[in-house]
Amino acid sequence: MPITITMPALSPTMTEGKLANWQAKEGDSISSGDVLAEIETDKATMEVEAVDEGTLGKILVQGGTENVAVNTPIAILLEEGEDASALDDFDPGEGTPAPAPDAEEERGAVKDEKSAPKSEAKKASTEEPSVKTAPPAPSGKDGSRIFASPLARRIAASEGLDLKAVKGSGPHGRIVKADVEAAAKSGSAKASAADKAASQVAPAATPQAVTPPPAGDYVEVPLTSMRKTIARRLTEAKQQIPHFYLTIECELDNLLNMRKELNGRSDDYKISVNDFIIRASALSLKKLPVANACWGGDKILQYKDFDISVAVAIEGGLITPVVRNADQKGLAVISSEMKELAGKAKAGKLMPEEYQGGCFSISNLGMYGIKEFSAVINPPQSAILAIGTGEQRPVVRNGALAMATMMSVTLSCDHRVIDGALGAELLKYFKGFIEEPLTMML
Repeated sequence: MPITITMPALSPTMTEGKLANWQAKEGDSISSGDVLAEIETDKATMEVEAVDEGTLGKILVQGGTENVAVNTPIAILLEEGEDASALDDFDPGEGTPAPAPDAEEERGAVKDEKSAPKSEAKKASTEEPSVKTAPPAPSGKDGSRIFASPLARRIAASEGLDLKAVKGSGPHGRIVKADVEAAAKSGSAKASAADKAASQVAPAATPQAVTPPPAGDYVEVPLTSMRKTIARRLTEAKQQIPHFYLTIECELDNLLNMRKELNGRSDDYKISVNDFIIRASALSLKKLPVANACWGGDKILQYKDFDISVAVAIEGGLITPVVRNADQKGLAVISSEMKELAGKAKAGKLMPEEYQGGCFSISNLGMYGIKEFSAVINPPQSAILAIGTGEQRPVVRNGALAMATMMSVTLSCDHRVIDGALGAELLKYFKGFIEEPLTMML
C-alpha cells in the first residue's frame, strides 16, 4: 500500500513551514535515510530524510510552497512492487485506499461526510485539488454540494464571500484559490453572516484588523516564516507576560583589563565582553536558582541546568542559540561555542536543540552604540538582560570625581516568576561578577 509522506514538525512550536525544494523527483528510488526535501521553518532550513524505502510516486506540494501546515500530505511513496496505478484509488489523507469516487466527483476532492471531519483535523490546504480530501463544503441553492478547496474556503470566509455565487474553474467545476481571489477583487459574491459562518474552516484564524497604510508610494514585503513567528510570539509576550524592568550600572575597567591580558596570552581564542556577560549571567542564576525558572500556568518550573540564550541578529530577524551549562564552562569554551552557534545561525543551519530551552536570555546592542534599552521577554522564558554600550563616564569615587568605563544593563522580568526584590538580587550578583571578574574564575 502506498505510504503518505507528511509535512514534519521540526520543532515543538512549528505549526507550518515552507517546502523550500525537493531533493528527489517523481520516479526516484528512495532508501531509508535519503534526503527528500529541504524545509524552511521560522528558525532554520532543515533536511527531511526518508524513513521508508520505495519509489517517490507523486509529489503533492511543489517546492517553494509557503505556509504548509504540519501533517499536510506532501508526497506519496510507492512500496516495492507497486506502480503508478496504486495511486488511482489511494487517499493520502487517510493513508488507506479510498473507494472509487462517483462520476460527478473529482478524485480525492470529497469523501464521505462521516470521514471528512477526521480528515480536516489532520491536514491543511495546498493547491493540489487532484489528491486532497476536502472538509465538508456548503450546499448550493438546490441542495447540491459546492466543491471548493480548503484554501479557497478559508479565503472566502476571511473576505466575506458567498461560495454559491463563485464559479469554479477547477476540475469538475471545483472552486480554487484563483476563483475566490477574482471574486474578491470584483466585489461580487459577498456572503451573508450565516453563509460566512457556515463556510468558516476551523483551522483558519480570525483575521486581525489592519491599519490602512499612510498615503504615499510603498513596496509590500511578504512576511517570512521567521517574521510571522517573531510578530506572533512577541505580541503574545507583551500582552500576556507582566513585564517589569530593573536597571543597574556596572563598571567595566577590571573586566577589560582581564580580557586584554587573557587574549594576549594565546591566539587560540578571542574572548569578548559578551562571553564574560554569558558566564556572569549563568553564575548569578546559580547563586539564585529560584530565578532560573519559567511560568508553568498552575506552577513554576525551576530548572536545574543554567543555560543562557543569546540573541543573534540574522537576515530577516533574530534567533537565540543556547549556551548549555554556561556555569560549568570557561570563557574560552564559551567564546568558541558562541562563534560556532552564531555562524550556524547566520547560515540558517541551527538544529532545534541548539536554540530551544533556557529560562534566561541576553540581548547585547552595545556594539551599535546603544546606551540603554529594555528588551521583550522571549516566551516561555522569564527574563532577558539588555546590555548597553561600555563608555567613559564621570563617577564619584571616595568623594572625588573620576572617570570609569560604565555599562548600563536592564533586566526585563516576568512578574509571575520573578518579583522585584528577586530581580534586584540577581542584578546585584551580576554586577559583582562583572566588576570583579576574578571571582568568575573561582
